[in-house]
Parts: sequence; structure tokens; C-alpha cells
Amino acid sequence: MLSKSQARLFFVVGTIFFSGVFLWLTVDTLNKMPAQTNAQNISPEVNRGKVIWEDNNCMGCHTLFGEGAYYAPELTKAYERRGEAYIRALLMSPTPWSPQGRKMVAYAMTEQEANDVIAFIKWAGEVDLNGFPAEPTLKQTN
Repeated sequence: MLSKSQARLFFVVGTIFFSGVFLWLTVDTLNKMPAQTNAQNISPEVNRGKVIWEDNNCMGCHTLFGEGAYYAPELTKAYERRGEAYIRALLMSPTPWSPQGRKMVAYAMTEQEANDVIAFIKWAGEVDLNGFPAEPTLKQTN
């Protein structure tokens, strides 16, 4: 059993130690961020694509970087998974698209708007997210 002064010392030393650990982890994270964010590839097209993404409330259905709604697919690696032609056809389609019973709004975007959104989704897929989203482990069972 600790005395009152020993408990106080234990608390103060523990607080100082873990505050130091927290500060070190914060500095370490801030030092690694420039290499992971892919900021050098943010172009005017990527910025316009982000604005279109926000104006159309795409996060109301989709997730990006794990943030957003879970109604529709996660789009962080969509460019890698589906490719540019697929995404372009979907964004420029004048009719609603409804895979597996889920209905996506028909945005009927212009080619420029679709190019901007594709640039944004491509940029998002190139950000280093330390392995997120994880690759599915698909095992065949015999």
C-alpha cells in the first residue's frame, strides 16, 4: 500500500512520463505526415474534384478514408479497383445506376466534371494510409 505522498509522486511521475510519450508521438506523426499525404500531387483538378464531391454530398452514401456513410462502397481505392473508364461511365451516366438494389443518383456530369472527380479519387487512392483499407483475405475452402 502506498502512502499519500508516494501515491502523489507516482501520479506526478506517471503524468509527466506519459505526457512526454504523447508529445513524442505527436511530433513523430507530424514529421511523417508530409511523406504520407501525397500533397505534392494536389492539382487544380483534384481541388475541383473535391469541391464537386462535397457539393454532391457523396459522403452521404460513400466513405472516403473510412469517413462517411456506409450505404455505398468505400471509395479510397476505387480508382485502383475499378479503373478510370468505369468511374467515368458511372459519373456521366444520365440514368440512375442500381447495383445490388442500391440506387446511385444519375449525376450526368460533364466530361470535365467527371475528370475532376476522377482526379480526386485517384489522388485519394495514392495517399499512404498505412494499409487502409485492408485487402480482403479470400481463401478457398475445399
